[in-house]
Amino acid sequence: MAVSGGIAAYKSAELVRLLRKQGATVRVVMTHSAMQFVSPLTFQALSGHPVHTELLDTDQENAMGHISLARWADALLIAPATANTLAKCSHGLADDLLSTLYLAASCPVYVAPAMNQAMWHKPVTQENIQKLLSHGVTVIGPAQGDQACGETGFGRMSEPVDICRYLMNQPVVQCLSGLKVLISAGPTREPLDPVRYITNRSSGKMGYALANAALKAGAKVTLVSGPVTLSAPVNADLISVETAEQMHAAVMSKVAEHDIYIGAAAVADYSPASIENQKIKKQSEQITLTLVKTKDILADVAGLDNHRPFTVGFAAETHDLEHYALDKLRRKNLDMIAANWVGQVSLNPPFTKGGMQLDKVSDTPRRTSEKGGFDSDQNALQVYWNTGSKNLAMTDKNQLAELLISLIAERREQKTHEKNTA
Repeated sequence: MAVSGGIAAYKSAELVRLLRKQGATVRVVMTHSAMQFVSPLTFQALSGHPVHTELLDTDQENAMGHISLARWADALLIAPATANTLAKCSHGLADDLLSTLYLAASCPVYVAPAMNQAMWHKPVTQENIQKLLSHGVTVIGPAQGDQACGETGFGRMSEPVDICRYLMNQPVVQCLSGLKVLISAGPTREPLDPVRYITNRSSGKMGYALANAALKAGAKVTLVSGPVTLSAPVNADLISVETAEQMHAAVMSKVAEHDIYIGAAAVADYSPASIENQKIKKQSEQITLTLVKTKDILADVAGLDNHRPFTVGFAAETHDLEHYALDKLRRKNLDMIAANWVGQVSLNPPFTKGGMQLDKVSDTPRRTSEKGGFDSDQNALQVYWNTGSKNLAMTDKNQLAELLISLIAERREQKTHEKNTA
């Protein structure tokens, strides 16, 4: 475990204790800044091993402690991971033991970000996070709540018990090993004239998180993406498109080669009937646009007679989520559908039943005051299939993607088993 210099370093001491309680052997690396918050002696007492603080340690063989530690570890956890540490790692800088250890590590790497909410939301920090994700790093958190600076928002390091639970519950066997997964992500743009187009608020974050999660689960991934500002996963085959028609063509040309299709893209339902060759001038008080329905990618994939993949759809709803999700599941003959709320959230206080937030009138899953969906780093999903459903609570989209990928693998295996024994 590598500890960088933030107030959340005090949580890392408890995290060492919890990991050891689960049977893990923990060796601790600290930056000089981290030592200003917590004494190395604290971590030495909790881990039972000397704490490493220097890049060039004469007590280490060949004075190359970062190499020996990198070879020793089964996993590297950076907690807390400050904005500075995330920037160093994402850009390959190596000016201290922690950053050099990160570059030398060939084991799985996890980071638990911790910083002021404004620093977390800064575009450059989010760019660094995306780079780390594309390098195969797993991001745990951050959480939302009160911060040491007195502000409130996302940026708190996840609680030690949650990080420990996440690390210890990582599957040993890659659940999609040997499978090919096709994912569509992001929005589409439907042009009106040379400078204008119709689009939506999709950022592509969920689809890209699913691509990273599928890669981690052992799959070969093809990502068909609309226009986004995200860095594509390094090991995925990226196909960039712009319009709904282009996305349909790209998906249908590749789908027969894949075992699973996840339609996470926000594809335009309608496209302009004609595209003006020149910019439409602001003249009349009103203009009329004629729109035509676009091709239904999900329905066309699910309706294939040969080489039909396990097909997963998404539904973003502003009301009657369960009704519309189940209707889409059955009408389009999908294997699964993941539904989430978008738009204005309800301010009425929810109550819980069986761990789910319910509407007092209908006993159905309802919107909460937590921000998720488009543009957000957080989301929650209600997943349905023909014989059941599962609620995936509000969390970071990267963690949510891993939970959904695991559920998809489970349901696909179950369907294959039922088909073989029918």
